Amino acid sequence: MRAVELGFGAYNSVYRIELAGWDEAVVLRVAPADGAQFGSERWLMRNEYASVPWLAGIATLMPRVLAVDWSHEVVDRDWMIQSCLPGVPAPKQLGRYPRAGRTTFFRQLGAIARTVHDVRGPYFGRVDGPPHTSWSEVVIGSFTQIADDLQRAGLDAADVRRAAALAERGRATLDEVQEPRLLTGDLWTVNCLLDADAPEPLISGVLDFDRTEFGDPAADWTIRMAQAKDDERKAFWESYGDLDHSPAATWRAAIYEARHLAALRLERHRLARPTAVRESYTAMAKVLAELT
Repeated sequence: MRAVELGFGAYNSVYRIELAGWDEAVVLRVAPADGAQFGSERWLMRNEYASVPWLAGIATLMPRVLAVDWSHEVVDRDWMIQSCLPGVPAPKQLGRYPRAGRTTFFRQLGAIARTVHDVRGPYFGRVDGPPHTSWSEVVIGSFTQIADDLQRAGLDAADVRRAAALAERGRATLDEVQEPRLLTGDLWTVNCLLDADAPEPLISGVLDFDRTEFGDPAADWTIRMAQAKDDERKAFWESYGDLDHSPAATWRAAIYEARHLAALRLERHRLARPTAVRESYTAMAKVLAELT
């Protein structure tokens, strides 16, 4: 047996495993120990496993789940074994193409996001539950949970609690979202594999759907990143379609940005990036000023 740790994993430990008697390598993903997980990030691998049937529309691009174990009898962690997809991580491969040619990649990514967002869920919240009857419950609850995590980590969470209060005041606007749709969680370039030999960017695989939830597609990380720069990623919208730019949708987008920034602060702390953590306070202050 031969095991090689793979990069780009910001949460789980990921290994490529070659087994004697198997023709193809497999991927072993191991979650952090339960005691090391924040409340807002608890059991993400279990959430991803629950999401697999809901992601049938893009199943041909996803690794197959070969085995899972939440019992902690073998090792004291959740773990999952998946098929090993061919391809090169997009952050490594995209730079080999001219910028003008990268529109092809973002057009494909828009189509993938559209396929996922078209899936209607039975409730609001994480795919593995608990279920919520309203979108506002999910958004407000996520702010509170992240704030609690930040406070336990010794970080100032006052601005995140202020965002929760603003979301509470705007509960009716959040609850204009009546139909729960499947969100990818954090799909972007780092979660994509590209065909190494294609003359233009060709997505051969998509990975890591551990943060999926049912809610407003405009709250998805993918949507946030597609709007982040006015460059070749504009091609995303050619296949995805137009966003709602009504005053209510614009207000919700600001709340979603605050939610992203809160989650990013927690992740940056977990990854020991203190400068980025400090920067998050400035960014959050700007968003909260827009909301008030």
